[in-house]
Amino acid sequence: MERKIRVLVAKAGLDGHDRGAKVVAAALRDAGMEVIYTGLRQTPEMIVEAALQEDVDAIGISILSGAHMTIFPRILELMKEKNLNDVLLFGGGIIPDEDLKKLKEMGVGELFTPGAPTTEIIDFLKKWVVQTDDE
Repeated sequence: MERKIRVLVAKAGLDGHDRGAKVVAAALRDAGMEVIYTGLRQTPEMIVEAALQEDVDAIGISILSGAHMTIFPRILELMKEKNLNDVLLFGGGIIPDEDLKKLKEMGVGELFTPGAPTTEIIDFLKKWVVQTDDE
């Protein structure tokens, strides 16, 4: 039997718009994944602690506030401190192409911009978890 993929979905920072995060969380659940949604206004520290406590495979961050170049690097830093080396950090939101490239170079797995089909996110997560399990 295939194990359930565990994903933490969070809204980081002061961004108060969470419809996209809820749509993604619902799509991941519908695809058979176990989803922990932390809600609005989470700090990087709160997100990483929740990921550690929930033993997740992936952390998905939704950002529309423009704070992506601060929040993603801080989450990556905290993940390293907590030895969450086998946890994928991915995200979505309004992120300029130039910043998408920089964030991926830093270690963010994938970033999905508005309009990305939820099937693309689901397929990416499934492929990543299978590759990680095979290692």
